[in-house]
Formats: sequence, C-alpha cells, structure tokens
Amino acid sequence: MLARVLKVLFFGLLVKPVVLVVIGLNITRRKSLPRTGPAIIAANHNSHLDTMVLMSLFPLTMIHRVRPVAAADYFLATPARSWFVRNVIGIIPLERQVARDVATGAVKDPFAEPVRALQRGDIIIIYPEGTRGAPETRKELKAGVARLVSQARSVWVTPVYLHGLGKALPKGSWIPVPFFCDVLVGKRFRWPGSRLGVMERLSGSFDELAAEGRFEPWE
Repeated sequence: MLARVLKVLFFGLLVKPVVLVVIGLNITRRKSLPRTGPAIIAANHNSHLDTMVLMSLFPLTMIHRVRPVAAADYFLATPARSWFVRNVIGIIPLERQVARDVATGAVKDPFAEPVRALQRGDIIIIYPEGTRGAPETRKELKAGVARLVSQARSVWVTPVYLHGLGKALPKGSWIPVPFFCDVLVGKRFRWPGSRLGVMERLSGSFDELAAEGRFEPWE
C-alpha cells in the first residue's frame, strides 16, 4: 500500500508536470493505449525519459498497474537505487545474464516475473532493443519480446514509437531539457503464430510509425 501511495505522489507531483508541461508532448492515438491489463506496451528506447513519458500517459488511478521491465544488473546495482525503482517506479527486474536456481541449478526463465505480472492483470512496458540507443536511432530488435509474447499469447501488444526523448534526456545525462517530443501509438496485435511473426509485426509497426511522423534516421 505504501508503495502505491509513493508511486501516485511521485508521478502526480513530479513526473506528470515535468513531462507534460516542461517537455511537452504531441501524442497520436492516445486512446489506443490499453485501458486495462493484462497488456504489453513495446516501445523503442533512447532515454530514461521513455519510461516516465509512457507511464505519465496513464491516469493516477491505474498507475500502480503499469510496470516497466528493466535490467536488473543496472537498476538493482545499489540498495538505494533498488529500493527506489522497486517501490516508486514499480519495475519488473529482468536478468540479462543467464541465472540459475540456487537449489536445483536449473536455468531461470528471465520472463517468469513479467508473465506473472500479466497474469495479475498488469500493463507492462518492454523495450525490444534491450538497451538505450543513440538519440533518435533505432537498434536491432532482440528476440526477448517474442519469447515473452509466446508465453502470453492472449495478451494484446501495443507498439509505441517515441521521438525526441533522446535529445530531451540523452544517455549519460540526468537533467532534462525542453524539447518537444512525439508519442505515436500503433495498432495492437496478439500472438501471430510464431516468434518470427512477432518480430516482423513489431519491426513493421515501428517502421510505419516512424514513417508516419517523418522521423529519420531509423534502421
């Protein structure tokens, strides 16, 4: 309960004013964002602001249900950072390295916790590139998102293309600068029958959204 209150206060008093007023957003098809969970939002990734922007688009009454998937080795690196991202942001930590169960020695499924979050009715945010790229440049999509969708086949996936945030808060910077940014929400889809199909649908959606906004360069 305390974590939920902290999250509402953080996003209501700090994040939303900064994102919506200081930076400024042009949002296309906002109503196409999921209104309830379970749901997956898959977005391109250029900045730590990406998560703040996406979460700020949801009403505070449901913000506790919106949870970003984030790299455990980075966000849980120190006790203070770990406490903040777990209790205030509500991240779902993802192991990027192979991890084994201490008792059995079996390889752990890195997507077990995201799948459980979906089963609880959460909306999760995932970045298929796996890491932040250079400002306004897409990296090759990794197959992890297809693995996740294959384990949650009835869940809708909503592609979202973000533009400008890599300049508003580039990698290595901690102070955002005013820079008008764009959020384009794409057409949602479900498990298309194969992991390759997931990658093709998502990559195609990103290409279409980037072209729609006339954003270059993209890969």
